[in-house]
Amino acid sequence: MSEHKQRPSHGGPGGGPGGGNMMMAGQKPKDFKGTFRRLLGYLKPHRGKLITVFFAAVLSTVFMVLGPKVMGNAITELFEGAYGKFNGIPDASIDFGAIGKLLLLLAGLYVTSSVFSYIQQFIMASVSQKTVFDLREDVNHKLEKLPLKYYDGHPFGDTLSRMTNDIDTIGSTLQQTITQFITSVVTIVGILAMMLWISPMLTIIALVTLPLSIFVIRPFLKRSQKHFADQQRTLGNLNGHIEEMYTGHQVVKVFGHEKKAIAEFEDVNEQLYDAGRRAQFISGIIMPAMTLIGNLSYVLICVIGGILVTQRAISIGDIQAFITYMKQFTQPITQTANIANIIQSTIAAAERVFELLDEEEEISEVTTVRLQHAKGEVDFEHVDFGYADELLIKDMNVHVAPGQTVAIVGPTGAGKTTIINLLMRFYELNNGTIKIDGMDTRKMSREDLRTTFGMVLQDTWLFNGTIKDNIAYGNKHATDEQIYEAAQVTRADQFIRTLPEGYYTVLNEDASNVSQGQKQLITIARAVLANPTIMILDEATSSVDTRTELLIQQAMNQLMEGRTSFVIAHRLSTIQGADLILVMDQGKVIEQGTHEELLDQQGFYADLYNSQFSDKPAV
Repeated sequence: MSEHKQRPSHGGPGGGPGGGNMMMAGQKPKDFKGTFRRLLGYLKPHRGKLITVFFAAVLSTVFMVLGPKVMGNAITELFEGAYGKFNGIPDASIDFGAIGKLLLLLAGLYVTSSVFSYIQQFIMASVSQKTVFDLREDVNHKLEKLPLKYYDGHPFGDTLSRMTNDIDTIGSTLQQTITQFITSVVTIVGILAMMLWISPMLTIIALVTLPLSIFVIRPFLKRSQKHFADQQRTLGNLNGHIEEMYTGHQVVKVFGHEKKAIAEFEDVNEQLYDAGRRAQFISGIIMPAMTLIGNLSYVLICVIGGILVTQRAISIGDIQAFITYMKQFTQPITQTANIANIIQSTIAAAERVFELLDEEEEISEVTTVRLQHAKGEVDFEHVDFGYADELLIKDMNVHVAPGQTVAIVGPTGAGKTTIINLLMRFYELNNGTIKIDGMDTRKMSREDLRTTFGMVLQDTWLFNGTIKDNIAYGNKHATDEQIYEAAQVTRADQFIRTLPEGYYTVLNEDASNVSQGQKQLITIARAVLANPTIMILDEATSSVDTRTELLIQQAMNQLMEGRTSFVIAHRLSTIQGADLILVMDQGKVIEQGTHEELLDQQGFYADLYNSQFSDKPAV
């Protein structure tokens, strides 16, 4: 069972029209050329380094290509001297001095080639990692700008996969493939030039293999694109499933859905296996096919070359060099074919990253007003809102005076938490306005708006770090004394000081080394430290015991004094002292007033209250 997929369509931060559906199967890159050009755009700032890499790769390859020819000259020198002595030719001898000079030249060529190869790899490592850095920065900034509905409609694991696996794929390709591509092209050109220099006839015979190689690998390249795209897509699906299952493993176990979760995992894993197997199988076929063609050509060159040597039409050293070039000639072609496969996989990954970067952002704001010292007056004027075509909140009109405590009650799905989402501008209104101190929130920057609020949710969120740092998250300029005071106000100080490391106790990734109630106390202390003008409490005491709840309630009453506060509560006993109670049902405020006034009306609130404090069922 997937908790993420069973989110309600509204009524909470986790709500929304989406649910975390997996991506459609069989998706292919929609715009290969466009994605490729866009990826190249990230390399433009590094043009100077790339030019250096290009020349270093060219020089490294040129010096490497010259090696077999020099080696061939040394072999010719050795062979001719030995052949002359064997046949008794007068003054025939092996010129070891000339051979030594040729071998020193050969060593110098290979050392110089290695130096330039090191330079290109060193520079390319910097370029590729900086490009990946820029991509991650862009994705991170994009995630900050995406509206809440994006996170409601996309599996967290898939988003994580785009930011990690897909970007890592791009980085690996940039690091290895660009220099390899340059080297392969220069090697092909260089070897071809050397082969023509040695023997145009043998070169023509060798080149017959080139169109044959292209003919053989072309269908494989065409088919591999789909499978590499499927591989990246199913990898994202698998990450999404694993993230959901391990995050909600307690719920999975409680409801006995282990077998179903395992079955879903095996299904997605099987899809990934199948896509990966097909992609790698097709990629693996290319190398043996190229090797077979190369070996056939190699045998043919050896036979014809041997005949030419016997006819003294070519030296034995040159034929040895030509055979070496022939063997090397197929390697860059094979590498180019492999690079084509890698590029297919990389473009599929890049397109997934760019799809994330192209997601619709929050509506850009035109800031015309700023809140200097907010008083806390809040007005909902003819507010309409819906996640889709159907409106959830219809024509809401509410006035909240500064310093009032407003409780919002109603059945599940009535729209209680949606009001908070609209107040914080997590979602945009369909119609109407929300004003703070008479200012339209849409004319304020989101930063100004949200710093006015302090929020404590039913679902706690703590990061991996010390308790002190987690509390200080509410105010980055807070002193140690202020942090301790906030913890004391919320009664968190009592349990924190009993821990071995006190405030410096490090919470693990999911803060499972403290209880749920203790996590809630820490988040409340964080809100207290922020010292906001308006407080939002979404069932903030639901996870603590009765005694702790009373202590927190006392602290909250002290905290809310003089502040405008919105309290979402299911237990009506906690909001009886509220200045205004909004009773919601099906997106409308059907009743409002104080606790006593609403009881006297004998309406929906009275039925709801009596159902909690009476043995009789609600009428």
